[in-house]
Amino acid sequence: MNVFGVGIDLVELERVERLLSRKGELAMARFFTADERAYLASRPSPLGHAAARIAAKEAVYKALQSLPGARAVGWREIEVVRDDEGRPAIRLHGLASRLATAHGGLLVQVSLTHSASAAGAVAVVSGVGRAGA
Repeated sequence: MNVFGVGIDLVELERVERLLSRKGELAMARFFTADERAYLASRPSPLGHAAARIAAKEAVYKALQSLPGARAVGWREIEVVRDDEGRPAIRLHGLASRLATAHGGLLVQVSLTHSASAAGAVAVVSGVGRAGA
């Protein structure tokens, strides 16, 4: 298995709260897929979850940067989902998905955390397809 990249990001909850209060649904639509917005709406206190997802998207974006053309990957092309056991996982769409396919398949692993003041994420992108891809 080849590691293509590692990414990390830290987001202050206060900054996300200001962004969402100023831009509201415009910011939600820019950063999150419909499924992510539905998940956030289901949470009693969605701010930490929103910030953690923004951090995860940025960490995955950074981890993808060793791949040619990855700079054009957008926010909604990296989706934070939950796997069958409730752990955070990544689903790629659009250009991000095409890059993964072009490299024989990519495994994207992510870890999220948040506290009362910040949210963070670490992502590792590795190849699962052909050797040397």
